[in-house]
Amino acid sequence: MPQIGPYTLHTIDCGRFRLDGGAMFGIIPQALWSRRMPPDQRNRIGMCMRSLLLEAKDQLILIDTGAGDKYDQRFRDIYALETSTLTESIQQSGFHVDDVTDVILTHLHFDHAGGSTQYSGDRVVPTFSNAIYHLQQDHLLEARNPSIREKASFMPQNFEPIATNGQLKTHSGSKMLYPGLEVIVVNGHTTAQHLVKITGEQGTLLFGADLIPTVHHLRGPWVMAYDVRPLATIREKSRILHDAYHQNWHLFFEHDPDTEVASVRETDGDYATQMPRTLHELF
Repeated sequence: MPQIGPYTLHTIDCGRFRLDGGAMFGIIPQALWSRRMPPDQRNRIGMCMRSLLLEAKDQLILIDTGAGDKYDQRFRDIYALETSTLTESIQQSGFHVDDVTDVILTHLHFDHAGGSTQYSGDRVVPTFSNAIYHLQQDHLLEARNPSIREKASFMPQNFEPIATNGQLKTHSGSKMLYPGLEVIVVNGHTTAQHLVKITGEQGTLLFGADLIPTVHHLRGPWVMAYDVRPLATIREKSRILHDAYHQNWHLFFEHDPDTEVASVRETDGDYATQMPRTLHELF
């Protein structure tokens, strides 16, 4: 199994969905982005929800939880949302949801945090009953008082039961959360999203979340219309990719349907992927 420092790495499949291609690529003309990700008849592109499970001696840490299963048929149709495979994928990795000790939520948009809770009868309860959920304090405040731009993406049922149950731990700013595991705060996509960087003698892996959701978002101006501060996204991405290139990091893509992990190369003053691979091929 792939290893970085004290962590054995497991890729977790949380299912598939579709989002509007124009929204995913902002100002980039459809003639360009559609060559890379062809849309369906409703202009939606296929995306995955891919999480990362870190196995350590006394911890089992999950990064993001996909969309989950708490949605009506209309919602499922809008996003072509498939049934969540989160718990099954964790089981296929040799674990049970009750084994998870920590859940790091990069942010609370439904496709990243929806699997954090589930129905138990007519109640919504935390999916991971023994876990502490980690989130930035400023992002929680934003989710509880959202702008009209993000309101549809923040669903209280995905996070308030965790807080009510005393399982939510908030943080303020970038920090080393555990040995070899750092959270890095960025604000372009949404207020106080935090990326996760895992570092050890074998190398460095960055969980890019929605700063770099697919390999096609490495280039500077290729940013989402969903981003609340697109110019900040461009600056943050430039800084992160500079470090990734010069320090030989690998990037883990949460939403790319075809590429799980890749390194970075420079091209014409910008960045692109190099040697896309799976975790098993890299480490």
